[in-house]
Amino acid sequence: MKINGTPYRTIWPTADNAAVEIIDQTQLPHIFTTLRLDTMRDAERAIRDMQVRGAPLIGVTGAYGVALSMRHHASDAALKATCDMLLAARPTAVNLRWGVEKMRALLAPLPANERATAAWIEAARIADEDVAINASIGQHGGEIIRALYQKKNATVNILTHCNAGWLATVDWGTALAPIYTAFDAGIPLHVWVDETRPRNQGASLTAWELGGHGVPHTVIADNTGGHLMQHGMVDMAIVGCDRVTARGDVCNKIGTYLKALAAFDNGVPFYVALPTPTIDWTLQDGVKEIPIEERAAIEVTHISGLCDDGQVRTVQLTPSGSHAANYGFDVTPARLVTGLITERGVVRASADAMRVLK
Repeated sequence: MKINGTPYRTIWPTADNAAVEIIDQTQLPHIFTTLRLDTMRDAERAIRDMQVRGAPLIGVTGAYGVALSMRHHASDAALKATCDMLLAARPTAVNLRWGVEKMRALLAPLPANERATAAWIEAARIADEDVAINASIGQHGGEIIRALYQKKNATVNILTHCNAGWLATVDWGTALAPIYTAFDAGIPLHVWVDETRPRNQGASLTAWELGGHGVPHTVIADNTGGHLMQHGMVDMAIVGCDRVTARGDVCNKIGTYLKALAAFDNGVPFYVALPTPTIDWTLQDGVKEIPIEERAAIEVTHISGLCDDGQVRTVQLTPSGSHAANYGFDVTPARLVTGLITERGVVRASADAMRVLK
């Protein structure tokens, strides 16, 4: 995608292939800056502190983290320690485990002196694969938007939650890929952008992305979606996800479950866009089996924004002494999901229908 007319990915190797660079997403939308990752610990910190975020991008960053580590220490013990540390950075997103374990499986049989080169090549391949996957998701999901437009013959209104655009992947995005595909094909559409408290990825990142691409959009408070659906102002909802179980339960940013309930009650199609590596075939019941990350209370009690003097500052929202809980994700049961949009097509969220994706 483009920033001020310049094509960017969210992660890329430096010109000399000595390190990788990322967009620091904690500074957006008010400051655009990039960071250089020289070591595995840099990659682990970027994942943990959400300088990179979004399940697919986290997985690719994990792969590059392994590759960076192998350049300094390539023993069996170092490989194990590297993988263990990276996997602990964000426990909910299954793509991190997928990316790291893919690297471990490739490198473990190799002699130590071959691991650095092989790891770098594989990490780059995984990044390119992510771009191709997301472009395909865009094509399949774009057909759903096209069908809605042909039926309605008017602007298609789409609600999304959190950020599942190109900033959450290497390029294109998952939930936003169909939107970009349809928009580029000339289909008139408008996006309702949930602010997505407490980190405001919708207001900060999705709105920044859509604005940069020229897609009409409106930022709304998280509690607004149900009202819009009741009044026929939402034609479909589409979100990304961090993990999907073998029977189609979806784990995504906190608040997704409430939007799915509202969509179900109002007959609004509710789609989830995902690359197939996001499916965790080892799990069935998402509510009982998926670990839900609890993040720092300060994300709830404080907020950052652009002040009138042009400076970005953080202020406290809550009374001093008030405790805050910060659950990062929730689980939407498969019964509330209209369909899963994958790089291999659209399937129902059910164990039987999903078998074709194995």
